[in-house]
Amino acid sequence: MPATSLLPHISRPFVSQPFFHLRRRSLFRGTLLVLASFVASFAISGFPNNRPTMLLALPALATMYGTFDTIRCMQTRWSFYHGGVLLLVFMDMMALCLILSFLLFPYIL
Repeated sequence: MPATSLLPHISRPFVSQPFFHLRRRSLFRGTLLVLASFVASFAISGFPNNRPTMLLALPALATMYGTFDTIRCMQTRWSFYHGGVLLLVFMDMMALCLILSFLLFPYIL
């Protein structure tokens, strides 16, 4: 008996995981994309001394896509999973608002 039949999840190639398929829903991919773009926005804006740069549009777009990917994971009926996804959507919107404030605030002042 081959060793891979005992552990079928190890026998698949790493690229075949749902994380890399953009058409499949992935809560982990959406959350990771939002958090990574949030950290990148701090680095791009130079947070304590915000400087005007249009490069912040890239993390903003990535956050919008991550939020869309998180919203796709919502279920129609209420459950604790649905409530967790709802909390993650609120976190995504908060990160998006902060990134947009980094983008727009230097132009206002």
